[in-house]
Amino acid sequence: MVADFLKQQGNAGIILSIAIILLAGFLCTRVTKRLRFPNVSGYIISGILIGPCVLQMIPEEVVAGMDFMTDIALAFIAFGVGKYFKRDILKKQGSKILTITIFEALTAGACITIAMVTLFRLPWSFSLLLGAIGCATAPASTIMTIRQYHAKGNFVDTILQVTALDDAVALIAFSICTALVEFMHADQALQWSLILLPVVWNLLAVILAVVLAWILHRIISEKRSSDHRLVLVIAVILTLTGLCSCFDISPLLSCMVLGAVYINLSGNKDRFRQVNSFTPPITLLFFVLSGMRLNLYALISCGLIGVVYFFVRIIGKACGAWAGARLSHASTSVRHYLGLALIPQAGVSIGLAILGQRLLPTAEGTMLSLIILSSAVLYEMVGPACAKLSLKLSGSIESDDPSVNARLVDRAKTI
Repeated sequence: MVADFLKQQGNAGIILSIAIILLAGFLCTRVTKRLRFPNVSGYIISGILIGPCVLQMIPEEVVAGMDFMTDIALAFIAFGVGKYFKRDILKKQGSKILTITIFEALTAGACITIAMVTLFRLPWSFSLLLGAIGCATAPASTIMTIRQYHAKGNFVDTILQVTALDDAVALIAFSICTALVEFMHADQALQWSLILLPVVWNLLAVILAVVLAWILHRIISEKRSSDHRLVLVIAVILTLTGLCSCFDISPLLSCMVLGAVYINLSGNKDRFRQVNSFTPPITLLFFVLSGMRLNLYALISCGLIGVVYFFVRIIGKACGAWAGARLSHASTSVRHYLGLALIPQAGVSIGLAILGQRLLPTAEGTMLSLIILSSAVLYEMVGPACAKLSLKLSGSIESDDPSVNARLVDRAKTI
């Protein structure tokens, strides 16, 4: 077997494994392009094919050893999202975005919790944690789809801002549910530290992001070469990501704040373009590795509970997005199509699932992690196609061919 051979090669095996992952991701996009699916779908499918459930081409040790790629990829993606939080845009529709985010996140969480309790008579502790995790939306695949098709406009800005805030809402909901579960199991007073500590760490990370953005703005000048400016940006992003990892918090929120503060201080998008040109291999590795982590046998073992979770979350997101958009008087396209772009779930949700597993009895904890891990990959498979459909229906893209959209963008001189 290829995996056994690579396992025996030491460092050479790791290098060859990375080469196989990159080539597999590229080759699968040749097929998905003909089928008019986004590239992200091809990356994830290639991961499933070369992963342990099908061809078993990559050693499990290599896959496990590349967990750090998740944080790095999410950090770069979140930094890029930050540029959409310009001061003038926030003044215009900040309250609208907050309303939509709260409604779509909490509606999905409530629907999941109620479904688990009423349909399967599962314990409230399990149902609350699963619902809280279901609030989260992974922005990575949606953002990559937006980039691929050069989508622009108010609908796209709304998607990016909602998905960026989504994880913050999910984190707060999970922290509260964690405290409730501890109270149910321990039969003692609520430990407010369980609620406040994760929030405090994230607030400190946000403050650090603001400071680093100011430093980055000060040290990057036109006197420095383009290469050196890119090196400084990457160094700052990795510094913030590494510090977040030290305290077991996601870099999504803080790196998004880093990008937002930097764009408002400098008003310069050149650094974001440089980072975007640097990151394609990183994001490819991230999505292929996500596909490789799908355990088909574990997915089957989740049975009907996993299936219900998969569909109820989608319905909850769509209904919540519609209600929030209607209440905030958002545009018709946002009301009707935003829910389609909020399907992906990975990153933060997987981290929360691991934390939730520790709080529950063994059987329930295992089922919680299996449902989240397996459904996350399935969401990542269908999510990009649904995101593309929402962009198409909202009029944010003109053609299924990204090259056509690129020419339209260049012609309009919009960046």
